[in-house]
Amino acid sequence: MTRPVRQQEPVDFIADNAIWSVIEGAEAKKQDPGLTKDLLAAVDAAAEGRGLPDWAAAGLLVSEDPELERAMFAAASAVKQRIYGNRVVLFAPLYISNFCVNSCTYCGYRCSNNTARRRLSQEEIASEVRILEEMGHKRLALEAGEDQQNCPLEYVLDSIHTIYNTVKDNGMIRRVNVNIAATTVEDYRRLKDAGIGTYILFQETYHKDTYARVHPKGPKHSYEWHTWAMDRAMQGGIDDVGIGVLFGLYDHRYELLAMLRHAQHLMDTFGVGPHTISVPRLRPAAGVSLANYPYLVPDAAFKKIVAILRLAVPYTGLILSTREKQDFRRELLGVGISQMSAGSCTGVGGYQSENSAQGQATAQFAVDDHRSLDEVVGGLLKDQYLPSFCTACYRQGRTGDRFMRLAKTGQIQNVCQPNALMTLQEYLLDYASPATRAVGDKLIKAELTEVQEPGAARRLQESLDLISQGKRDLYY
Repeated sequence: MTRPVRQQEPVDFIADNAIWSVIEGAEAKKQDPGLTKDLLAAVDAAAEGRGLPDWAAAGLLVSEDPELERAMFAAASAVKQRIYGNRVVLFAPLYISNFCVNSCTYCGYRCSNNTARRRLSQEEIASEVRILEEMGHKRLALEAGEDQQNCPLEYVLDSIHTIYNTVKDNGMIRRVNVNIAATTVEDYRRLKDAGIGTYILFQETYHKDTYARVHPKGPKHSYEWHTWAMDRAMQGGIDDVGIGVLFGLYDHRYELLAMLRHAQHLMDTFGVGPHTISVPRLRPAAGVSLANYPYLVPDAAFKKIVAILRLAVPYTGLILSTREKQDFRRELLGVGISQMSAGSCTGVGGYQSENSAQGQATAQFAVDDHRSLDEVVGGLLKDQYLPSFCTACYRQGRTGDRFMRLAKTGQIQNVCQPNALMTLQEYLLDYASPATRAVGDKLIKAELTEVQEPGAARRLQESLDLISQGKRDLYY
């Protein structure tokens, strides 16, 4: 297979000087009472779903004003509630191969590491999927290193087919999101034809010089090829894409503004912004010392990043992984997070051998929230969040611009809330511990009383009754 020529077109939507000009302007004026007044007005506008301009995002990020911070967090919470309600979508990663030809300095999979390399067979993938289904998962994020010889696209496509066709009792994976290396328009078409949900690719860092330094070897070294990947995915027919930054590689002020520019570029070019934005922070990994990274982001700044993203890109799903500690994940739910991984393992074959030396040896990075899926679900329920395993939008064609229209107006709740309740009902009946089921039943009853339209409430109750009688996979 001939490797395509790497795209060298300049990335014009990431304007380095313009980004720094905005940051420097915000730093210079952060003690100005007039700017604080303007920022409060910008927060009020963002609370109504109108987004945030660059200057306001930068101003909020560097501000040290407690009043402004409180207003920002309250507005972010209100926006999340208006669009996504109290729902929190849950998923798990599935690592199928850690073969990689790149030498990313921050990654345990880099080719220069003396790491045990492994690629799962289709039978092993099916075994991993059955374990995840027995937990109660309905959606996965497929993960793999970049290696055309050991992990070609054909293998990835076969793996997607295996995942969708592996069923355990009432368990089935209804949506596979895919996080693999940047590729060609034609390959993206093939992924679309395989029925993937969202194509996810983290930029890692938008700062070009830093990008070159932390990606010294391999096809990922090309900043242009990597940064234009989402355009090629859109051209290939994938209208749900997920972007993200690995916070800690470079100045978080720059990364945030650059990511907002990327989101706006996609909206301007295709009429569809990112379906999801992920906010991973740099974590320890095999051969990786955090002492070598001077831009690590403290919790206080990271919380601001999440809130600003919710205000600036109100329609997007904000994803938080198990890289973060349990208590901090709970705190960030209050300022905009709407999707979380749960019961995660970052090793190849790790769900079968999570506590073995092999499972630990193939982990991409360390995790900090080791709770089971049931413990995460139970914790969310106790905090009055609605855990959701819903995949109906993908299966009903509510993707791309169709999803964006519903999300921006808040109308997405009309289908997402009942679908979330039905998937929660399935989970409680099939997988939950007695304690989780008890608190979940109470939340479902409470949510039913909030449905204002009598006909809708009646239909939802009928669907919940059918699920209790053994029906599965009902959705609006």
